[in-house]
Amino acid sequence: MRIPQFRTTALAIAIALPALGVAGCAANKAKTDTPYIARDVGTLYLTAKKRLDQRRYKEAAVLFDEVERQHPYSVWARRAQLMSAFSYYLNRDYTESIQSSQRFLSVHPGNRDAPYAYYLIALGYYEQVGDVTRDQKITRQALDALGELTRRYPNTRYAADARLKIDLVNDHLAGKEMEIGRFYETRGQWLAATLRFRRVIEQYQQTTHAPEALMRLTETYLALGTPLEAQKSAAVLGANYPGTDWYERAYKLMKDHPAEPLPPVAAGAQVVPPGTPGARPSLPGESGATPKAEAPGTPTPVAPSGGTTGTGTPTTETPTT
Repeated sequence: MRIPQFRTTALAIAIALPALGVAGCAANKAKTDTPYIARDVGTLYLTAKKRLDQRRYKEAAVLFDEVERQHPYSVWARRAQLMSAFSYYLNRDYTESIQSSQRFLSVHPGNRDAPYAYYLIALGYYEQVGDVTRDQKITRQALDALGELTRRYPNTRYAADARLKIDLVNDHLAGKEMEIGRFYETRGQWLAATLRFRRVIEQYQQTTHAPEALMRLTETYLALGTPLEAQKSAAVLGANYPGTDWYERAYKLMKDHPAEPLPPVAAGAQVVPPGTPGARPSLPGESGATPKAEAPGTPTPVAPSGGTTGTGTPTTETPTT
């Protein structure tokens, strides 16, 4: 039996319509990242906060963004913008967190929560610091962001944590210089290695890499045929780090390549960059003598102010104008 053409066309349309409906729903679902969107700003904000309490950080961040998008002029929007940056940080979306914090500062530069926005930016860079074998661009960005926080808001608790992190970042940058210097030294490029080790002493002398840098300088100066400069490096090493393996190695090197008798060892003397004309270690009691800095420990991250509890979850307080 032959089916009329118009009936086959109608049948094809009837079959296609449900498929299009399913495809449309799937497309709409794909475009909607938020599990729940409300028109009421209070309900929307509290829903976002609930997701944050449940550690569904990505969903919370998107919902906080919705508060800002749907109600840009409400008092909730300003708080939601900062909470979005915090949620992205917890989700380890550091680039998103930095961008949200920077957007908050561009709109509300004088807000009372501005120090925390600077803190989130610094943390976003700090958490991305890689090992010393990688490029250190992010490390320098972290140092700049931490420094800006301490300069702008030196008396906040965020600045106190930032100062500890600055010590760790400087130690990391010194480690990168040491890695490059050791590479040059193994290849017999003594001058290039010397420049790297000198940079550690001149710019990062309070880091844990200073003793090794002084010993390496002793090696490279001897290789370059300048025993007097090597002696100065060994003397500064002995004055600041007596009893260490690095000084023992430098002392043995200088015994095999004597120039002049080494000065008396005095613990706590100031590090003087080798090669400075007429330089010698400052002995304890002399003007300018500074004790050796201890290596900093790993600080505990500071929770955000006015929006979270001590466990890192947000409080229920209403945003203030």
